[in-house]
Amino acid sequence: MMKFHSEVECRRQTSAAFPTAGLAALLLLASIPTAVAQDTGLEALIAAAKKESPINVYDSTGKIVEIATGFSKKYGLKATGMKVSANSQLEMIVREGRAGNVQGDVVLITDTPAALAQLMPQGFVESWVPPEMANKIPAQFQKPLAISTNANVWAYNTEVYDKCPVTNLWEMTEPKWKGKVAFIDPLTKGSYTDWFNQMAQHGDAEVAAAYKAYFGKDLTTKEASATAAWLKAFAANAPLVTDGDDPISEAIGAPGQKAPFFGLVSSAKFRDNVDKGYKLGLCTDLKPWVGWTYTKLGLIAQKTKSPNAAKLFIHYLLTPEGIAPQMQDGKMPTNTDIKLPEDEPSRVGDVADRLFQYDASTGLSDWDSRQDWQDFWQVNYKK
Repeated sequence: MMKFHSEVECRRQTSAAFPTAGLAALLLLASIPTAVAQDTGLEALIAAAKKESPINVYDSTGKIVEIATGFSKKYGLKATGMKVSANSQLEMIVREGRAGNVQGDVVLITDTPAALAQLMPQGFVESWVPPEMANKIPAQFQKPLAISTNANVWAYNTEVYDKCPVTNLWEMTEPKWKGKVAFIDPLTKGSYTDWFNQMAQHGDAEVAAAYKAYFGKDLTTKEASATAAWLKAFAANAPLVTDGDDPISEAIGAPGQKAPFFGLVSSAKFRDNVDKGYKLGLCTDLKPWVGWTYTKLGLIAQKTKSPNAAKLFIHYLLTPEGIAPQMQDGKMPTNTDIKLPEDEPSRVGDVADRLFQYDASTGLSDWDSRQDWQDFWQVNYKK
């Protein structure tokens, strides 16, 4: 883990808000079961679910409404999909759990570190993997269960460039790209600081190797990691920071530009090519990675009055039928039997092996270091 001067203060603040989260979550990661209750088969699960009350499902995407409708029609059960931001989900789950008044029976959340630190240790939610799915989902996505991985990828304007104009992460620190790279402000989105920490923890050797491949010499730095050295140089090169993916998609892909931005954008925004006539192109060979992923967890409220219906919904999400609406946005299922459709706009599935994959085993470190990485960005960012 990268060390910063503010780390002790950050940990103190985290501990004050959640006094038992750190120790409990560490124990949790080692002991999360692959099932929270005995499973007697899908048919028995369906029969048990039909005896229970309707369920609500929280998700940060509006596609959950369509998914819940499909589930209801398939099984003759009532499920209501509710679009709720990740931050609001956290607040609602904690409040409902403490009050013993669960409204969200199934929680699909993209803030994995927060779930590991705030929700699971306190027993607000739990993870369940359908036994018959266990051999289809890689172990790294089972504790806790991730339904899908979502990608942010480096993109360019295909109307101006016949191929990706950047070949290496370190190239973005060069003067020729000063002020020309669009990037979500890490102060507004925790998944970005999680990415920094994940790179430092699991990909630092690759970042250092990319430096040598680009500059022809070994990296020499006073920073704690190659990742920190890259981030410092990148932040100082005046990237265009925004509060979301929409302005980045436009800055990169809007047609008719002479000097469009290069940038990092959600794979879901490639649908703008169809909807808005944008010219977004996916960089397929950028080193060391063409992008990075974060996970969407599928969790069940421990105090739900409909545990079997909730488990059945989790099972449904792990099937081609259940996850199909989200795959159109480039969300990659963790069930390895399911492939993205051929008409998925970004074609991110073709470069899945070149994405930096999220590793939940160090999710607590991501949580603890968020403020540190934000401070580091603030100190080094130049407009």
